[in-house]
Amino acid sequence: MAKLDRREFLKAGAAGLVGLAAGEAGALAEEPRVRRRVRLGATGLEVPDVGFGSSRLGGEADVVAHALARGITYFDTAESYTRGSSETTLGRALKGRREQVVLATKTHCAADTRRDELMRNLEASLARLGTDRVEIYFNHAVNDPARLRNQEWREFAARAKQQGKIRFTGMSGHGGRLVECLDLALDEQLVDVVLVAHNFGQDPAFHEGLTRGLDLIATQPDLPRVLRKARAGGVGVVAMKTLRGARLNDMRPFEAGGATFAQAALRWVLAGGLADALVVTMTTAAQVDEYLGASGWTRSARADAALLARYEARHGAEQCRYGCSACAGACPAGVSIADALRARMYAEDYGDLALARAAWAEAGAGAACLSCTAKPCLGACPHGLAIGALTTRAAARLV
Repeated sequence: MAKLDRREFLKAGAAGLVGLAAGEAGALAEEPRVRRRVRLGATGLEVPDVGFGSSRLGGEADVVAHALARGITYFDTAESYTRGSSETTLGRALKGRREQVVLATKTHCAADTRRDELMRNLEASLARLGTDRVEIYFNHAVNDPARLRNQEWREFAARAKQQGKIRFTGMSGHGGRLVECLDLALDEQLVDVVLVAHNFGQDPAFHEGLTRGLDLIATQPDLPRVLRKARAGGVGVVAMKTLRGARLNDMRPFEAGGATFAQAALRWVLAGGLADALVVTMTTAAQVDEYLGASGWTRSARADAALLARYEARHGAEQCRYGCSACAGACPAGVSIADALRARMYAEDYGDLALARAAWAEAGAGAACLSCTAKPCLGACPHGLAIGALTTRAAARLV
């Protein structure tokens, strides 16, 4: 793979920093709030274009209240987020406002999970959320078609809908077999909504628009096709993982004219036309306000290309590409390299050691990376990530 000339990469996008048009400047300076609502496929559900992700929500009910005050009415959670605290906090914060919001939560259904277990999981989530139903219930993190073929999920979903405990079903995913799973779910009409990883770093066209002569490997090049297929079939599409790793702290010196890197990344998703809406994790009121700066946009601002280019130049060499999975099986110790790299991201970029340690345990890494001398993972990444160095660095913090 040809190496990226970072100087040229930044130079090509520098024109975006010349200035914003007067109309853009005005829009960027307005008070943050939801500025556009959309219909989620054929569900009839109306949601804001920027929704509240709660994967890291602990007890911050005040952040949820702030989001509500800004017009956010779509809240995405899961039974596994912060060990159930995310659902509990949402339930407490949304008390008395339930009829005004759209709630989505998730459970993991394996190929052999039984319907009674699924119903127990749903009822436990409902109890934590303090409600008798959710609008969307996702089969969480699907990366194996066998999980979708589980007849028990289908029978559970039909019963839960009949009982009024869920209105619509969906699948979420960001693994290497995402497109295959989406095609199956759409062809067999198994889902009303899909939640998928979608960000500027997955798109070779983004890079090619800034530089020439790059040899970039497309990550899930068929994803746009299947997302268009979903939308054409009335299936709602919600994007996640929109911030490409969310390393924000060192981007502030390059932000100008009221535009931020996060807003540029979210605008890229909203302008692409492949998703109805997006969700992004919000942990502070300031984040709510910043992310809502992208609401209402259906095109990118002039400064966005330069910000995204600079982020990629600074962090592209450390960010795992969602849905790649080319490194799977490269570790003889059985470590899930993609999950280990995700743990590094949580520890170093998010600054969330608890979340990082959970991902590290999920990867099955333990101390394997610290004791490994052969480095069989070297060369396993087609994007040139130095896997051994990154996982060893993560292990030093997490073991």
